[in-house]
Amino acid sequence: MKNLFEATSVAEVKERMAHLRPDSEHLWGKMNPAQALAHCSAAIEMAEGKMCPPRILLGRLLGSVAKKSVITNGKPIPHNSKTAKCVVVTDDRDFMTESQRLRESIDRFAASGPDGCTKHPHFFFGPLTPVEWATLQYQHLDHHLRQFGA
Repeated sequence: MKNLFEATSVAEVKERMAHLRPDSEHLWGKMNPAQALAHCSAAIEMAEGKMCPPRILLGRLLGSVAKKSVITNGKPIPHNSKTAKCVVVTDDRDFMTESQRLRESIDRFAASGPDGCTKHPHFFFGPLTPVEWATLQYQHLDHHLRQFGA
């Protein structure tokens, strides 16, 4: 499984980000590209423990099954999946600012390695190992890049 602790996966994500434009059309969802970039940065901050949303009931019921599908087996994250309220972005954002912020977030997460990951459970999937966090971050970035055809 690809994850953000692997230099090749980081390079791939950044290359795909380079194809994203401020006016790229979304294939699903409501966010524009700048909002999606901001959302992805916030998700990395959650993996680092800067935000620790509580577990949700649906996650307690189905999180382990979904975790196996997405993180262990590498199935793409489904369109319009549940997200933590603390990472929802609905306000206007500057594309270039958010693109740079996400690149910096990815670099920081990758450089911190396993010690940089939170011990707090994911709001939906529950407890994750550092490699699972890194895999989920790759899967999440892939999901939003595919959302805009990148």
